[in-house]
Amino acid sequence: MKLSANFSLGELTKSETAIRKGIDNSADEIVTAHLQALVDNVLQPVRDKFGSVRVTSGYRSPLLNSSIGGSKTSHHCYGFAADFEVVGKDNRELAIWIRDNLEFTQLILEFYTAGDPNSGWVHCSYDAQDLRKQVLTATKVDGKTKYVTGIV
Repeated sequence: MKLSANFSLGELTKSETAIRKGIDNSADEIVTAHLQALVDNVLQPVRDKFGSVRVTSGYRSPLLNSSIGGSKTSHHCYGFAADFEVVGKDNRELAIWIRDNLEFTQLILEFYTAGDPNSGWVHCSYDAQDLRKQVLTATKVDGKTKYVTGIV
């Protein structure tokens, strides 16, 4: 099922972990509607601006999310979020562009290393009922994920 000119439902529900572990990661109608809004408001505008977008994690069923150690309140579990990169684009620059140009619920620059444009990835969620534009940076400190406000 196509969600836009450049994104399919399969692309946003595919998970190597789910395949390996035999976990059903199918999206129901509600999750599909949330993914459609995410594509319309975040992913397709990023694609239109920068070119090829590689989604590394989209929808995660609760069982899949649990199996990878994801947060129980993760926006991925509702179809509101995706982790992605743009081929050839520095992830920090991508996060700044999204912050400055799009509406969103939460934007996280995850595990980016300054000076290494290919490090980390961008997490962005879109819930039309909660467009708070929260911006965070996630880093590892003593083996634990630490979040700080803003893009650092």
